[in-house]
Amino acid sequence: MLLSSPFPFLSHIFHILKTLRIDVSWLELDHICYRVGTWERYEALKKYFESEAELLGEKIISGRPICTYKLRNPLVYEARKISVLELPAPKDGSPYQEGFEHVEFVIEESFEAFMQRYPHISFDTKALSKAINPDIGIDYDGVRVKFHEQSLEYVVRYLEKEA
Repeated sequence: MLLSSPFPFLSHIFHILKTLRIDVSWLELDHICYRVGTWERYEALKKYFESEAELLGEKIISGRPICTYKLRNPLVYEARKISVLELPAPKDGSPYQEGFEHVEFVIEESFEAFMQRYPHISFDTKALSKAINPDIGIDYDGVRVKFHEQSLEYVVRYLEKEA
C-alpha cells in the first residue's frame, strides 16, 4: 500500500475519544481521510486506487477536487471495518503534511441530541450550514473527528445519481 499505516492514527483517535468520554462504540466509522501535500502525489494515489478501490466520485469542493473511494479490501481496526477513503487534492496556499487527517462517524440522532449527550465538549458547528452532508466536529491533539447524519458513500452515490 502506498499510504502510511492507518493504525497509529486510529489508535490516537480512539484514545482521544476515550479521554474526552465520547462513546462511539455504537456508531459506524464511516470513512477516513488521507491528505496529500502535492498535486503529483494526488495524481499518483488516484492511479494507485484504480486497482485498489472503486471510485465513488470526484467532486470539486472548496475549489479543489476530492475523490471518494470504496476500498476493495477495507481497513480493519479492532472490530471495525472502514471501507471508504476520502482523498482531497491539496488546496492552493494551504500546505498539508501528508497523512491521515480525520475520521467521520454517522450518528443516528439529531445533532442537537448528540451534542446534549456530551455537554462537556465544545463541538465545532460551523459545518452545520453546509447544504450537503452537514457535520459537527472536534479538533483535539492535532486531529479532527467529525459526526454527520449520512454516510459519505450514501451522499456521493446520491449526488452521482442526481448529476
